[in-house]
Amino acid sequence: MQALYQVDVGKAAPDEAVSHVLEEAGQATPADQAYVQRLVRGTRSNVERIDQLLAAHVQGWRLDRIAKVELNILRLALYELLNERDVDVPTVIDEAVELAKAFGTEASGKFVNGVLARVLPAVEQARR
Repeated sequence: MQALYQVDVGKAAPDEAVSHVLEEAGQATPADQAYVQRLVRGTRSNVERIDQLLAAHVQGWRLDRIAKVELNILRLALYELLNERDVDVPTVIDEAVELAKAFGTEASGKFVNGVLARVLPAVEQARR
């Protein structure tokens, strides 16, 4: 999520953003690095599709009015839900909510959970 935020807000290149985040985190294995790269690249390459899906299901919000932290958490979660079939749906949602609580405001966890709950039927249909 932090790398996606850097790409979105700071206009960093995805690979540079991932390197920066992993450098700060320290002790990332090569497998961890590859996984994070795949998530960031995949999310960014599918951002238009993901944003269309979000826009269709976010009630009372325009995407440009959603805080960038929450928006990038939602993008990451939707990418995982649509493309990372080895991670189960409840795990992705729980991780997204926890990220929102850790990096967003007091209300971010509830907001992310609510949006994902609204978009989940469309995601499940797309997964079939």
